[in-house]
Amino acid sequence: MSRERFVVHLPVLAADLDGARRFARVVCRALGLLDDVDRAGTTVSAEDAQCVRHWVWCDRLLDGGRRCPLPADHPGGCGPHSGG
Repeated sequence: MSRERFVVHLPVLAADLDGARRFARVVCRALGLLDDVDRAGTTVSAEDAQCVRHWVWCDRLLDGGRRCPLPADHPGGCGPHSGG
């Protein structure tokens, strides 16, 4: 049986975009034990501008095919260390 991908929209309150991204990272870490959650694809948007999405995770490819686990727009180089 093949499975389809869906996006779950979960409205939250935050002071600004950075706060919304922090909240999304916490949710991703909390749900990280579930294989069905695609953490790398996480984005946030303003409720009244849902077509304008902002990435939560950097997600650049590292050596060995792994992805950078740091927050989007992080300072410095990418790396396998845990982030944000």
